[in-house]
Amino acid sequence: MAEPTFYLFDGFNLLHAGGFDDTREMTDKLASFVAEKGARGVLVFDGTGEDLTYGPLEVRFALHADTLLERLAAEHRATEQVCLVSSDSAVRGTSGQEVMKLSSAIFAREFELGRHHEAKPMRVEDKLDPDTRAKLEELRRGKGP
Repeated sequence: MAEPTFYLFDGFNLLHAGGFDDTREMTDKLASFVAEKGARGVLVFDGTGEDLTYGPLEVRFALHADTLLERLAAEHRATEQVCLVSSDSAVRGTSGQEVMKLSSAIFAREFELGRHHEAKPMRVEDKLDPDTRAKLEELRRGKGP
């Protein structure tokens, strides 16, 4: 199957499965994700709120997010490679065979969306072999040539 060009995200489902601190953090990461993939995406939340656009990611609110996700999958599956990210088996089951489906937990884990990794600082001494480090240490202590 080809790479998805259109992602549908079940908002609160992914928020909890991915271990995000808040919806803003998740929205930022998903906007970056779809942009890096050269795709588009729609993040759907249950409830009311202001529909927004963050580059290639739309944030939408619906009284029944599942219904909107199913409708969007049906509207786009004939013309795009659609990937539905939800752990709700009912939504995944009604989205159609043409739609790629991933559970929220698997998506978050595979794409490391919910985890923040601090890069370990790079130190010169970590790149030196033990002999060179020992010689430099001697020089530093004034014991060298």
